[in-house]
Amino acid sequence: MRVQLITHSYLPERTPPQRRWAAFVEAFREAGWDVDVVVPQADPGHVPGGGRESELLAATGADARQGTQGERVWRTWTIPALGATRDGRFLGHVVHALAAIPVALRAERPDVLVVTVPALPTVVAGWTLSKLRRTPLIVEMRDAWPDLARDSGVSTGLLSRLMEYLVTGTQRSADLVVTVTCGFAERLSERGIREVEVVGNGVPLSRIEPVPARDRRPGELNVLYLGNHGESQGLETVIRAAALVREGPERIAVRFVGSGTQRDALSVLNDSLGAPVTMMDAAHGPALRAQYAWADTCLVSLRPDWPSFDWTIPSKTYELLAVGRHVTGVVTGEAARVLEESGAASIVPADAALLAAHWQDLAAHPESTAVDGRGRDWVPRHADLPELGRRFVGLARETVLRRHPRATAYNRH
Repeated sequence: MRVQLITHSYLPERTPPQRRWAAFVEAFREAGWDVDVVVPQADPGHVPGGGRESELLAATGADARQGTQGERVWRTWTIPALGATRDGRFLGHVVHALAAIPVALRAERPDVLVVTVPALPTVVAGWTLSKLRRTPLIVEMRDAWPDLARDSGVSTGLLSRLMEYLVTGTQRSADLVVTVTCGFAERLSERGIREVEVVGNGVPLSRIEPVPARDRRPGELNVLYLGNHGESQGLETVIRAAALVREGPERIAVRFVGSGTQRDALSVLNDSLGAPVTMMDAAHGPALRAQYAWADTCLVSLRPDWPSFDWTIPSKTYELLAVGRHVTGVVTGEAARVLEESGAASIVPADAALLAAHWQDLAAHPESTAVDGRGRDWVPRHADLPELGRRFVGLARETVLRRHPRATAYNRH
């Protein structure tokens, strides 16, 4: 059979949706499916080693290029400079969604169409293409939209309300909605979405080597936050906590590694407090492994005042568990439950004083961050990405057969 994916990030970029869908495309190809991926030009900022590789894959228009798994990658035109702000990213997604329709129509008609969110405008492209080609539609909700839009305050304008209407309408008309958390799946079911399944996030465990914990003396602690510096993470609290522990007798070092729309604002706050946090650029490959080797505990953080984060799990959570690091979770709801189940984490409220006290307690007891492989052992049972990919392939096959019970490969039309 044939699947067509509409997404906003794919190889050679290194992003959470790219990692997820690279594994899922591999699962589709192993199951014998043909795969077409419609995606914007690669963002040089998300390509390790600079922009040269992205330039090689930036061609747009009629010709698809073969991907690493034998899939066909169709690039749409976009404006890279738009990604600097939230509104700019949204406009870039609109450009991609509009361009994706004629580009996707150049590929052979698929048996099933998949559109992945949070690039909200892509749902419009997916719905339009599914109607034009009379193809079953799977909508993958990797974030809790439109709830998250309301929480973040972006659903107040006319355009945002229209986008919320379109997203909700597409969820209702889709043949299947896939979420990454049980909590959001339950919310959608309560709203009358007829077909909802959960395929969580995860990591390719066989490709991730554990990083041995470093030996440390009482009073020492290295704290690492690695990931997106955006509005969702609430990293201001972490910076204030770092400022508090700097005045104490402990030797507690805090690092932020990554980028995001709030990076500049966080740098200003950090400087105003005497730079208690060392802020570094994103790391990949050996540099990433070196960051994990430095860390005694790694942060997973979501701001506490957005209710939709009760059923949101940051995708970085699974990587931290897989490399064998202790995790400090400044999270609530489903994310907190996952970390507690792993046995490799501590949950702390989003309060600077409480977080600082927690770090001081960890620093005083070196054995507190020795997780002895518990987090890594949890991953294959719940978050092994290849297994999740095989589950998604099975759901796609069932979706095709529900619409066309007599469909078989290559004579289904």
